[in-house]
Amino acid sequence: MPFGRNAKGKDPLNEAGLYDYAVKALGRQMRAEAELRRLMAARAEPGASGEAVVRTVIARLKDHGYLNDKSFAETYARLRQENEKLGARRVRNDLRQKGVRAELVEEAVAARYGETSEEALAREHLDRKRIKKPENEKEIARVMRRLIAAGFSTATIYKILRRWDVPEESLAALENLETEPHEE
Repeated sequence: MPFGRNAKGKDPLNEAGLYDYAVKALGRQMRAEAELRRLMAARAEPGASGEAVVRTVIARLKDHGYLNDKSFAETYARLRQENEKLGARRVRNDLRQKGVRAELVEEAVAARYGETSEEALAREHLDRKRIKKPENEKEIARVMRRLIAAGFSTATIYKILRRWDVPEESLAALENLETEPHEE
């Protein structure tokens, strides 16, 4: 069984079929242009003719107002901040992974997180996840990993841990903790 394009054995879609597919995909979930382009490329004809059809459909979607990376980035940042209580770094990374242009990402994140207290948002995230004050070093490390994955700075995390009266030697032991986000 071949991997990649049309692995399910479906025939390539023409322009009308691709447009319907794209509208349905956008109806199920908001998407960035790059994300939708990847989805449609898998259903279009291979080669230059398929790429031309994808470009035509993208232009048509933009004309109808169904596809707008700026509003996608603003909505995505707003929902992640209000509903999931995620930090700016996590939202920035997620938008970049979805293929949103860097200037749109920075604009949306700055507008959404510019006046927000990162510490207050991190505390709301902990409350939302029902994470309590850690009792031992293993729990301290787990809290720190969770907050890093949620996109909060280590300075904010240390500030929260110090307010929880976590011993300084426990914080010092965390200095070598990897700062790359993890999913838990």
